[in-house]
Amino acid sequence: MGKGGEKAIESKSVKYTWDEVKKHTTPSDAWIVHSNKVYDVSEWHDHPGGAVIFTHAGDDMTDIFAAFHAAGSMAAMKQFYIGDLIPESTKKPREQIEFERGYRDLRAKLIKMGMFKSSGLFYAYKCSFNMGMWATACAMVYFSDNIAMHIGSALLLGLFWQQCGWLAHDFLHHQVFKRRSYGDVTGIFWGNLMQGYSMQWWKNKHNGHHAVPNLHNSSALAQDGDPDIDTMPLLAWSLKQAQSFRELSSDGKDTAFTKFMIKWQAFFYFPILLLARLSWLNESFKTAYGLGASSENAKLEMQRRGLQYPVLERTGIALHYVWVFALSSGFGRFSLMYSVAYFLLATCSCGLFLALVFGLGHNGMATYDADARPDFWKLQVTTTRNITGGHGFPQFFVDWLCGGLQYQVDHHLFPMMPRHNLAKTHKLVESFCKEYGVKYHEADLVDGTFEVLQHLSKVSDDFLREMIHEFPAM
Repeated sequence: MGKGGEKAIESKSVKYTWDEVKKHTTPSDAWIVHSNKVYDVSEWHDHPGGAVIFTHAGDDMTDIFAAFHAAGSMAAMKQFYIGDLIPESTKKPREQIEFERGYRDLRAKLIKMGMFKSSGLFYAYKCSFNMGMWATACAMVYFSDNIAMHIGSALLLGLFWQQCGWLAHDFLHHQVFKRRSYGDVTGIFWGNLMQGYSMQWWKNKHNGHHAVPNLHNSSALAQDGDPDIDTMPLLAWSLKQAQSFRELSSDGKDTAFTKFMIKWQAFFYFPILLLARLSWLNESFKTAYGLGASSENAKLEMQRRGLQYPVLERTGIALHYVWVFALSSGFGRFSLMYSVAYFLLATCSCGLFLALVFGLGHNGMATYDADARPDFWKLQVTTTRNITGGHGFPQFFVDWLCGGLQYQVDHHLFPMMPRHNLAKTHKLVESFCKEYGVKYHEADLVDGTFEVLQHLSKVSDDFLREMIHEFPAM
């Protein structure tokens, strides 16, 4: 429970400066601002959305709160109110104030247009199509002894898992159902049962990413960094992150390995993507069965709250491995090596299919220190890349493959908006960005991938130049 409730009555007339708010940036000492009101949410580990509340400790959460919550949710914050922010202390220029008012007005306009209302028919179709893919992959193994059919089945299964990721993503962002428990349970079906991913592991990681995309932690104790770019010692997305190898290798044991990986990271990028699903399966299993957590953010949540749906999560993951074992073994016909090969082909192809899409969404885009982040709109737009058709990939194929995340910028601005409304919203967002001179980037699958590889190479080159300057004998 946050400490605000202890002070709420006597603090209603207290005024705070922005500099004072920015001193409180850790989970144990967390102040946040919403509409110029200050709330003390220190140690609020019972927050319904998990530890994501601490990503904006010492910052303004007005717009990210609107992006994540249904109308009326601010009522739960009253108990944490401790006073008011002195607006002038933020020293925002008039142009910035008008810009923020502009994008809040755009959000209100989209609500009136019905852009946040989902289509039951669309999601019934998507769910049915996905189950059709699964049934086809199973039939290709059950009814055939042809190796080519089995390879095709494994690749189709990998694509099925990728498409399940987009469905779980939509349901767990509460784009489909107004009642959040319905979205959670459906997310467990598409996440835990069909993919083997823990719903709560994913929500903790993904909500944190949405709140602070491409941000580096402001301090070792803060929880305001993006977990999706916490990829050291394998990949460094900025020179600052590459320089952190000194902290990771303080004992000197892993220094050579870390330097080697940073130097050649552009070449290791795709091999790492192939293994990504194995890592996610491992982290999900540990989270669901209480065997550890992948980040400090997740550890805090598991220690203080535990799983929201422990029986459903664990049962879903257990049943996932039952049906995957049955399919990978050819329903008892395959040898051990053949079964392992089938599983690895499906798993590695899925890791590639998934990571290609969300990797293009943010990798190689702007990164910031959390304590120097821009406003909500500029943060989401400048750290994100939309994916278009091109280089032989027609737009309709990109739309299907990416599951709505081809409009990654628009999704990040409005994460609770159903994917079938993003195309209409995209035109309004693009127009708004042009009006206010905000950089808005798009690329096709091929050009976007080259941008990511070029960015990794540039970070490597900058890192090596620094090392040579620091250690001339290199």
